Amino acid sequence: MVNGQKILLTVITLLLACCSANAQINPEDKIKGIWLTEKKDGKVEIYKTGRTWSGKLIWGNTALDENGKPKRDALNPDPKLRSKPILGLVIITGMEYKDGKWQNGKIYDSTSGKIYSITVTIKGNSLALRGYIGIPLLGKTTVWTRVN
Repeated sequence: MVNGQKILLTVITLLLACCSANAQINPEDKIKGIWLTEKKDGKVEIYKTGRTWSGKLIWGNTALDENGKPKRDALNPDPKLRSKPILGLVIITGMEYKDGKWQNGKIYDSTSGKIYSITVTIKGNSLALRGYIGIPLLGKTTVWTRVN
């Protein structure tokens, strides 16, 4: 091999090594994606917003009424928000990643109009959401499955 070819091969090898190192997923980004709810009646897209994580409802088998029109957030405690469609509603806000889990977040339940604190952990393709009021010990866990 000529010196120029050796240099080119070295540069290509270094570029490939850098690209593969950057392609590794940051642990906090594992939550990013689309998740199917435990009852399989909704899909939530979780995404990063600044330094926190949020989630919005992107599909729901009850998002439309009997006439095919979008259902509204009728039980929202804020009367100004009751006309918003359920589909596209941001239901998770403020989750922060720390020590292998996402915490300090809030989840909105549009079927009751209530807001709960949440902590979230991931194991494989499962997302365990612990919703609670007050302390996590008194809460309930639901498991979502990754769609993509």
